Amino acid sequence: MSVRVRGLRRAYRDRPVLTGLDLDVGDDELVAVVGRSGCGKTTLLRVLAGLDRTGHADELVRPDRVAVVFQEPRLLPWERTWRTVLLADAPVRRADRPRAVAALARVGLADRADQRAGTLSGGQAQRVALARALARDPDLLLLDEPFAALDALTRREAHALVRDVRAARPVATVLVTHDVDEALALADRVVVLAGGRVVHEVRPGPGAAAAVLAALGVGDDARHRYGSTCLA
Repeated sequence: MSVRVRGLRRAYRDRPVLTGLDLDVGDDELVAVVGRSGCGKTTLLRVLAGLDRTGHADELVRPDRVAVVFQEPRLLPWERTWRTVLLADAPVRRADRPRAVAALARVGLADRADQRAGTLSGGQAQRVALARALARDPDLLLLDEPFAALDALTRREAHALVRDVRAARPVATVLVTHDVDEALALADRVVVLAGGRVVHEVRPGPGAAAAVLAALGVGDDARHRYGSTCLA
């Protein structure tokens, strides 16, 4: 088990955000976390990443090597793409270029290694962000709505890329998303957050989307009208 969380609590001033959350993630499992805005999804990810140390948990076990892919690629537009992949390294050395190119090859962008990051398309930039995370050889990969800003076709391509990357090198992964269809397409298990804790979990399959939406409080009329991606 790569991740084990018991009784995680986190508040911002007087407003509770996480109120006793429990979560397990297997060594090669992808768990998608869905929930309405403000339910604590990103806070949970920040705790798992070690970026938020003000929460309290009865038990919190996670690997030492953790990498995060954010919603924005966060590249340096003036830098060569391969140098952007190694941003976590200080300093970036020419001798490390083969490692960066290898990471870019995993996302199909080895031929863009010497291109300025600012000239990449939105989809390519997000693939570079994924390559940057993979270059750290993480034991836990955290994805914070990384495909939200992509158009529908590019998003589908990104989903296929994530499947291919994880097939080549399985790694425990937590995906935060507002998109129920995306969660069910990528995850081994989907958990629903509400009231600061996990209130439901389901594995992809017949009826899974309806179960997730029901747990989110989306009524029958809204599900019929807007489709399974409707979260709010």
